[in-house]
Amino acid sequence: MTRPYPAPFTTPDPQTLAHSRIMDFARHVGRDGADYAALHRWSVTDLEGFWAAVWEYFDIDADTPYEHVLAEERMPGARWFTGATLNYAHHALRNLGTDRPAIIALDENGSGHQLTGERLRLLVASVAATLRDLGVGQGDRVVGYLPNTPHAIVAFLAAASLGAVWSVCGQDYAPRAAADRFAQLEPTVLIAADGYLFNGVTHDRRDAVLELAGSLPTLKATLLVDHVGLPWPEGNRPSLAIPWEDASTRTEELAFTAVPFDHPLWVVFSSGTTGLPKGIVHGHGGVLLEHLKTLALHSDLGPGDRLLWYTTTHWMMWNLVVSTLLTGATTCTYDGSPAPHAKPDVLWELAARHRVTVFGTSPQFLLGMAKFGIDPSAHDLSSIRVVGCTGSALPASAYPWVRDHVGDRVLLASISGGTDVVSGFAGSAPNTPVWAGELSAPHLGVALAAYDAEGMPVVDQVGELVVTRPMPSMPLYFWNDPDGSRYHDAYFASYPGVWRHGDWITLTGHGSVIVHGRSDSTLNRNGVRLGSADIHDVVERLPEIAEALVIGAEEPDGGYWMPLFVVPAAGTTLDDALRDRIREAIRTGASPRHVPDEIIEVPGIPHTRTGKKVEVPIKRLLQGAPVEQVVNPAAVDAPDLIDCFARLGAERRNR
Repeated sequence: MTRPYPAPFTTPDPQTLAHSRIMDFARHVGRDGADYAALHRWSVTDLEGFWAAVWEYFDIDADTPYEHVLAEERMPGARWFTGATLNYAHHALRNLGTDRPAIIALDENGSGHQLTGERLRLLVASVAATLRDLGVGQGDRVVGYLPNTPHAIVAFLAAASLGAVWSVCGQDYAPRAAADRFAQLEPTVLIAADGYLFNGVTHDRRDAVLELAGSLPTLKATLLVDHVGLPWPEGNRPSLAIPWEDASTRTEELAFTAVPFDHPLWVVFSSGTTGLPKGIVHGHGGVLLEHLKTLALHSDLGPGDRLLWYTTTHWMMWNLVVSTLLTGATTCTYDGSPAPHAKPDVLWELAARHRVTVFGTSPQFLLGMAKFGIDPSAHDLSSIRVVGCTGSALPASAYPWVRDHVGDRVLLASISGGTDVVSGFAGSAPNTPVWAGELSAPHLGVALAAYDAEGMPVVDQVGELVVTRPMPSMPLYFWNDPDGSRYHDAYFASYPGVWRHGDWITLTGHGSVIVHGRSDSTLNRNGVRLGSADIHDVVERLPEIAEALVIGAEEPDGGYWMPLFVVPAAGTTLDDALRDRIREAIRTGASPRHVPDEIIEVPGIPHTRTGKKVEVPIKRLLQGAPVEQVVNPAAVDAPDLIDCFARLGAERRNR
């Protein structure tokens, strides 16, 4: 019997599709662009043909040509575009109009200013010359302790133009947490701001910069950015301090160091919740091709478009946002809270004022807007073609709200990917239908599958997210992992030669992807598995609940404890009547077999610095593992909550 599949929530808009870059690409390669499934099959069965076509379509400007598209197809260790030399920064700056805005700098107060393509090139040339004078060259490391402002983009492109390796984190990281990352890299130069803006408060980070600089003994200099107008006292500066104003106002020629395709571009770090953060290294060429494909073909970005995606500098979305420049489109930086108390709809206001075409955010943001009655349609959002959403699974309940409050012709693109590949595995495109609560399809060039417990691919069943063929943006290696063992164990220990990402997904018979959450935090009650995200979706729809976290913890006596922790909304009391409503919502909306054993009120839910709930460390704390073995408090947004969950686990065991 054929399983009935739901009708799509939306189908491709013919007018948008006709003028989209993915249709133009399909024509370029002689394919039917209206048939996404066929285009995807070609992209993963003929990897060399597809990626060679991406190279040609985007006119990659290599100093020396490639010899082979994929010289060695193996994971880990695939060798892409051997022999080619190029530079990411060159491609980021070459397509920008001289007088057209390249970057629009925004903040939560609603103010903004623009950098033209010409101005951006001048700034990058000046900062690159300053770095060069400090001895920075190919392979040296430059690190940033910076908010999401144009300074971070300029600094990154300047470092990349020299062939130096870049890494950055936001200033909400404590100096010690930043040093846990940067000290591994032995950087030559630190670039740091005086502070940042968040929720109406200017955060002074001058002392934090001093502490961080003192923790990095390899520094030759620190570039000090005057962002929020706090003076740097002459007697209280890092040694060899250079004002950003001096570094960025020189008149210099813009030049680029050609590096091999797989030369390190940046190091992005894992959350570090369970130990020292892993430094994940990506290469110039892999990022260049992957981001051009993702942004131009899937998000339909090109000259004249504008992208505003809320992110911090330590989330991989910042790296993707910078790559907007590769397409010739304008990128918007934003310093501040996504929904400040004084003006919770400020991002929508800015999107309207600056005629943003791609608006990016998280499920929590969209669900919060709906729950608190904030109506984006109070602003003229007619320019928005795409609303991108990532960070966790976007529940089906959000889709009608976006249609009704943002626009009925908007492509709502729920995306799943990871810092590990600094891109997406699945999402949408102008030529894909959209099903509510589902990701439209695997991305082009991503050989995605769901594996069962025996390592066999399954359809319409929950399985492990795996990638069976290489992607150019897979990590080159982990920093300080000389034999590659940490890299291998992270992704390839379960299925040799196949990337296991650690997410629990369903590939549907109609080609979409449903993400259920992390597979290592899957709820397994009496052999019936359910993703934690499925419980969170149902519970967090209730107006009385601000946030929820469900845990399935195996116990030493063979038992299985499944508590649900909830943060009640303001003015709400968690009483027996509300507990009954929560249980009924889970029973009817998720699974009658996964009604929690207890519903416990907590003051908050801890998250990683990129906003993901800290599930596995909390599970281990409840099982009795000591805090110092399972979680680094500096890597979470509310360290005091870690102690709260440790106490709850101890009380449970004592009972």
